[in-house]
Amino acid sequence: MASPQLIPSHSSFNHRASINPNSSNPSLSSPNLKPISKPSSLLQWRKFQRFTSLRCSASSFPEKHRMNSAKSDDVVELPLFPLPLVLFPGAVLPLQIFEFRYRIMMHTLLHTDLRFGVIYSDAETGISGVDCVGEIVRHERLADDRFFLICKGQERFRITDLVRTKPYIVAEVDWLEDRPSVDDEDLEGLANEVESCMKDVIRLSNRLNGKLEKEVKDLRKNHFPTPFSFFVGSTFEGAPREQQALLELECTAARLKREKETLRNTLNYLSAASALKDVFPSSRRWV
Repeated sequence: MASPQLIPSHSSFNHRASINPNSSNPSLSSPNLKPISKPSSLLQWRKFQRFTSLRCSASSFPEKHRMNSAKSDDVVELPLFPLPLVLFPGAVLPLQIFEFRYRIMMHTLLHTDLRFGVIYSDAETGISGVDCVGEIVRHERLADDRFFLICKGQERFRITDLVRTKPYIVAEVDWLEDRPSVDDEDLEGLANEVESCMKDVIRLSNRLNGKLEKEVKDLRKNHFPTPFSFFVGSTFEGAPREQQALLELECTAARLKREKETLRNTLNYLSAASALKDVFPSSRRWV
């Protein structure tokens, strides 16, 4: 389906956004980032010419993370991979690794636990403090020592200290989980409302773009409210700051409510576009 313009619930986000429930990984137009279409096999990676890449300097790391506190026995250290996108738990992210320092990181990871931190970074906001672990689930090493990876988002973490910046960034982290819901929070009801809003957005977007109207498939797929809230956030393509705000929330109910507000704003936008199309039907595309 064509992705409709997404209207974030907070006006501080200036990106043009869209919702794409058919995509399992978020994407963003950027000079340094070219998302990869999902291949059916790793051999097909060779046919693709557009890949995710990285340019990052240690100086871009926030001073608030430059600490030299004494380490405890249970400190968790994680190599970090800054990118201009947000990875959510459960989302899939294809990457190409070609820069030398990150090829070094990949060699290390492939002999250890296959996990690294995907941290959102852009020119205006710098590097975020709450991010998501990416676990390598498939990889291919090429003759020139580049790597093609398929990663899946795992648990979230908060950066607490910077360990080193060379040859790549390594930080100490704490794991982050949503707080338990209170008794009066109907998470199942909220999740069902969000799913209903998503289906309405998809239906109206398809109608505006001349797509055949058909019943929208089950979007929740028996997911519990918390993983479903992460799935919804991962579909908000083109609005990485809004996605980052959703990722940082430590309350499933608050995340679902914010997503519902965004989807309702988007639905209002699409309804207005639909009314204009009825008046001016000659236009080919409205969203």
